[in-house]
Amino acid sequence: MTTVKRMIARGGLAALALAFAALPAMAADDPKVDTGDAAWMLTSTAIVLMMTIPGVALFYAGMVRKKNVLATMMQSFFICGLVSVLWMVAGYSLAFGNGGAYIGDFSRILLNGLAENWDKPFTLGTGDATVAFTIPESLFVMFQMTFAVITAALITGAVADRMKFSALVLFISLWTLLVYSPVAHWVWHPSGWLFVDGALDFAGGTVVHINAGVAGLVAALVLGKRVGFGTENMAPHNLGLAVIGASLLWVGWFGFNAGSAGSSGGGRAAMAMLVTQVAAAGAVLAWVFAEWMIKGKPSVLGAISGAVAGLVAITPAAGFVLPGSALIIGVVAGIAGYWGATALKHALGYDDSLDAFGVHGICGIVGALLVGFLAYGPLSATTAAPDGSSGSMAQFIKQCTAVGATVVFTAVATFVLLKIVDVIVGLRVTEEEEREGLDVTMHGERIN
Repeated sequence: MTTVKRMIARGGLAALALAFAALPAMAADDPKVDTGDAAWMLTSTAIVLMMTIPGVALFYAGMVRKKNVLATMMQSFFICGLVSVLWMVAGYSLAFGNGGAYIGDFSRILLNGLAENWDKPFTLGTGDATVAFTIPESLFVMFQMTFAVITAALITGAVADRMKFSALVLFISLWTLLVYSPVAHWVWHPSGWLFVDGALDFAGGTVVHINAGVAGLVAALVLGKRVGFGTENMAPHNLGLAVIGASLLWVGWFGFNAGSAGSSGGGRAAMAMLVTQVAAAGAVLAWVFAEWMIKGKPSVLGAISGAVAGLVAITPAAGFVLPGSALIIGVVAGIAGYWGATALKHALGYDDSLDAFGVHGICGIVGALLVGFLAYGPLSATTAAPDGSSGSMAQFIKQCTAVGATVVFTAVATFVLLKIVDVIVGLRVTEEEEREGLDVTMHGERIN
């Protein structure tokens, strides 16, 4: 069984705090929230929410055509409300209820039990498989809620310009509860089978990015290509909006990754912040230089896409690697993301509108796999820990298992859910509605 000590050493979202023993001295029967940790997590939670609204909303809106700008922003904004309610009602219980190895239970429906110790630290899990937290559970619920929100919002980039709003609402509702929550339980709950196996995912390489990227790819394939894809000009409407959105994502990612340390002390949050910046910067350079060499001009779209690629790839590794390894991850992600968003997409002919799979899916896989070789022992508590070296083949195999399980489960479940939604409300707008634009046909509004 996994001990608290080992969970804390591994860190990440599954152990979002130090043990009670690390708290200042206090009466055993009256545990107190660590105010420094709580302040850091409150700040991190707020800026992670900023990543979806306005971050993803502006990033995606800037890359679609003018006739779909409002519809694209509406998707991110509405999903923020929808998933927040779903998380409070049932998602949190399915993800972090004790349950078993594969899914939580219904004990925390409507956040049942939250009132009992609302002002005290809490313990996640049962028996020896537990994690002790230095923050109140309400803050943990909220932090995790922002992750569920952005994961769902990322999927919309793959189906931009052509999915019915009613279909999107129904699909995201089902997907959040039946796909996102189980995968989160596997990876981040002390009883989850991938957590127990020792797979490393500090802040969501599998749970967020591979999950959303694969779901986006399947959705793009099921819906089919946009009308005029490959023949009409589908260039971004306003790259300025996209740059603003990408900038908000970059800053917000410090809450995403450094916030996943669960504490402002101990060095882990600071290291996670540093490696996040290094990886993003390395990926910007790699993507831009690759594009410059191949196409002859470095583009703004390439620069912001490279930044997101690096941020995605460092997410599973942020609390486990040193800066040199982060630079390697960033450079590899920049090249891999560029390949996925250009060569791979064109070779296979699918229409992933805003490269949800090309950036999030592929770069999430890159980061999740590389951490197996690059995890620094003292930070990650891998088998390399005793001598201070990094990574191992054994850890790499665990990472492969986590990636493979997430890809297969998400692909199959997403396909089934899309087919169910298609039967109930239909997935795609008509060709006439698509040509006119979703701003008018779905929402009755337009940008002047």
